[in-house]
Amino acid sequence: MDYPSRLRKLQAALPENKLDLLLVTHLPNVRYLCGFTGSAGALLVSERGVSFFTDGRYIAQARAEVRGARIVIARKAPFLAAAESVAGSRKGVAGKKVLGLEGETVPVVSRDRIAALLKPKFTVRSAPPLVDHARMVKDAEEIGCIRRAVEMGAGLFAIIRGKIRPGTKEVEVAAAMEYAARRAGAEGMSFSTIVASGQRSAVVHGRASDAAIPRRGFVVCDFGVILAGYCSDRTRTVHVGRPVPEARQMYDAVLEAQQAAIAAVRPGVTTGEVDGAARQVLRKWKLARYFTHSTGHGLGLEIHEAPRLAAAQSQSLEPGMVITIEPGAYIPGKWGVRIEDVVVVTPSGCEVLAPWDKELTVI
Repeated sequence: MDYPSRLRKLQAALPENKLDLLLVTHLPNVRYLCGFTGSAGALLVSERGVSFFTDGRYIAQARAEVRGARIVIARKAPFLAAAESVAGSRKGVAGKKVLGLEGETVPVVSRDRIAALLKPKFTVRSAPPLVDHARMVKDAEEIGCIRRAVEMGAGLFAIIRGKIRPGTKEVEVAAAMEYAARRAGAEGMSFSTIVASGQRSAVVHGRASDAAIPRRGFVVCDFGVILAGYCSDRTRTVHVGRPVPEARQMYDAVLEAQQAAIAAVRPGVTTGEVDGAARQVLRKWKLARYFTHSTGHGLGLEIHEAPRLAAAQSQSLEPGMVITIEPGAYIPGKWGVRIEDVVVVTPSGCEVLAPWDKELTVI
């Protein structure tokens, strides 16, 4: 990863956003900017330079991983050490300066401590989401990482699909998936594996439970792996036993909605328009009221990143964005269906990563 280039772009963005310094504390953003993968770190960014703060547990790791920043080992919380270094600096004290914080991830108590330390030299304020915005568009290396994670997840599901049988507990299916992922080299799962069967398939985030898979009904499997720090996300819905016509029709409707949303993805189209393409199909099938979440989201170092694909969202798609397309329909007390793929926006449209067959699988 070209960490120095990412840092230079961020430094260049400070003046136009009226910031003298930016304190980056959200760990995925820290990793994106300098490569550090530990659990305690902060980056202090100015036009003149970048300093990375961590504690004594990470001396060797910081030296091995951090690129483009001066490493400072502190005996206190990295964010506090960074703020104290600013407070004690004699550079650039003429006139009141502005320190930006990542407003959505910095706790109020931390913000207050930083502000108290820097009075009266600095004004502390929430900065625009500069790093989050940069992370929306992935470079070729990032896309390669995500592609490999998606392909691993797809392959693993093909293997463990045989575990889905009447009487098997949902947690047993999830455990088989997670064990196979670890054996294949995954760093972990992107999120708690979802296996929701029978009436529980109507629970949108139905994490695997002790419930036994019934003799007949849908089973929604939503899963993802982390590979080289990057997440995958995939949902497949299968049916145990012969589906009644109404169930097959519902599956076909969701599949058509997903295909319509994928067809809508191209540069310049807004995320709200992609969401609308899926909802229009489900309205035709009189299922729109059962689609209760957004059509998708960005993903990368985190399972949920910008942009969000939902009604009234105005973010335009750009080449290099990686998003999920995952419409669904859920009838409480009856059943639910969701189908999800990861796609990358290309100059002329999009590419579905590891698409594979999405026709209804009957077990």
